[in-house]
Amino acid sequence: MSKIIRQLVVVLASELFASLAVSAAAQERVRWTDIALLDGRTLTAAELDRSTVVVQMWASWCPFCARQNPHVQKLHEQSGGKLIVLALSIAKDPAVERDYLRQRGYTFAAAMAPAQTGDWFGKRRTLPEVYVVQPGGRIVLREEGEMFAEDIQSLRRFAK
Repeated sequence: MSKIIRQLVVVLASELFASLAVSAAAQERVRWTDIALLDGRTLTAAELDRSTVVVQMWASWCPFCARQNPHVQKLHEQSGGKLIVLALSIAKDPAVERDYLRQRGYTFAAAMAPAQTGDWFGKRRTLPEVYVVQPGGRIVLREEGEMFAEDIQSLRRFAK
């Protein structure tokens, strides 16, 4: 086998194993707790558990998140209340995140990532990360890295 083909096989195998790991994580259930939002409201565990929730892990300093956030806002606006769009920031300062959202006119639900985030979604690998959690807490989608506008809009298919 040529060196290029061997390298291709290694890359494809690593991608396959990574996708299997994501699929295994997607069988887990989120056990929501109440989440205090940056705007002062609270999303209750009961509300989250009976809803389809699109969760974005992000930070205001993340350039990929900055490019993705306008598409997340559009998803929020177009979901007609059939999805909860929840952005969980891993940054340190809630005031900085709050100002970032306000200055850009973002109205999707946003909070600082609670301590349970790792229990819910496993170890974070990159930013942004997007999860779709169905009612009852089943994770049905995990995307790592920046998503394009059409990819974010395709999440509307989970709205019920």
